[in-house]
Amino acid sequence: MIRSLRNDAVNLLLKYLEKLQPLSEGFIKAVETNAVPLTVKKSKFILSPLEINESVFFVTKGIVRGFVKDEERDITTWISFGNEFIGAIHNPNLEAQPSIEYLQALEETELVEMSNELIHRLYAYYPETNIIGRKILAIQYYEASERSILARIPSAEGRFERFMLNSSHNLNLVPLRYIASYLGMRLETLSRIRNKAAREKSICMA
Repeated sequence: MIRSLRNDAVNLLLKYLEKLQPLSEGFIKAVETNAVPLTVKKSKFILSPLEINESVFFVTKGIVRGFVKDEERDITTWISFGNEFIGAIHNPNLEAQPSIEYLQALEETELVEMSNELIHRLYAYYPETNIIGRKILAIQYYEASERSILARIPSAEGRFERFMLNSSHNLNLVPLRYIASYLGMRLETLSRIRNKAAREKSICMA
């Protein structure tokens, strides 16, 4: 992980936040001064259980996946295509601890790191932070609910169909093994379902 030499990432973060709520000059200056732009190479970790979980990240460019390990098996828990906040599971009632999740860049990725200390300072001094935080929490809650519903659909085809229905991103950029893991199915099963869906689409368009 290396520091980005460009301020583009921080500006994109501020534009995202400004869409949620107008920002004061003090808020903008605090973020510009303390948020840290980063560039992470493909396949490298943004966060792992070897590190203290004390920050959140805003993805401005690239693709990131979160996963946990079950013995030797990776279980993908989410996939981010950017323009959103990401972070590892953290109990807000406890002090910062090592993450139980890995955050991995699936391609060269640009992010902005915001430490918990910076976030607490923004809450303390800038009232707009409360509105921004509430709106981001609502977005995160909705996405977590969608993942919960997806995981409870009993059939592999049903999970695939709902996943495709709710995705507007180029899934060809994500290795199939990670999508299969996210959907809770074997890679062979995902390939079979995708091929079947492609054949049916071809027939409908004929």
